[in-house]
Amino acid sequence: MQKAIIGKKLGMTQLFDENGVVIPVTVVEAGPCVVVQKKTAENDGYDSVQLGFGEVTDKHVNKPMKGHFAKSDVACKKVLREFRLEDCGAASVGDIIKADTFASGEKVDVCGTSKGKGYAGAIKRYGVHSLKATHGTGPVGRQSGSMGACSTPSRIMKGKKMAGHMGAERITVQNLDIVRVDAENNLIALKGAIPGPKGGIVFITDAVKGQKA
Repeated sequence: MQKAIIGKKLGMTQLFDENGVVIPVTVVEAGPCVVVQKKTAENDGYDSVQLGFGEVTDKHVNKPMKGHFAKSDVACKKVLREFRLEDCGAASVGDIIKADTFASGEKVDVCGTSKGKGYAGAIKRYGVHSLKATHGTGPVGRQSGSMGACSTPSRIMKGKKMAGHMGAERITVQNLDIVRVDAENNLIALKGAIPGPKGGIVFITDAVKGQKA
């Protein structure tokens, strides 16, 4: 990982390329982020940088975090995230990272928290097949069928697709193309959809599977 930034999902729109082809994009307010802390292998066992994003007043920050920001002599931030960059030595506490750290045409991975759907059945949650609606099936057909053999193993196996809480989990979408970068307004337009609702926090990093040949 060489580059990373924290952003906020603003929503989806569409852009047109030079051939007039429409491209669905998600607009992200990327940065500005400040380097709050720098960890080294000598002191912490590994190299990384901690970025802060989003303004927040002092009254909304607890005392330990106030001391953490005061030690770095930076303003309090709403979101903190640590990234293990390949060249952490080039960064210094207080450096500002903006959207222009990325460029159009690059491929990135976007990590965020998906929308929460609440309690959902197995059909909506996993797409399992419904039961027959006739011939004695019931009282409802929107339930999983057999839970497993009765005598062996005489229990429900772990990982069985059943009803439960749906969404609100960490999702990473890989190899998204950067369509446009607006450095003046700190906006990045990513091709396609990314996890989370409008206003959700996302983390943009270099694509781990490499750039497009």
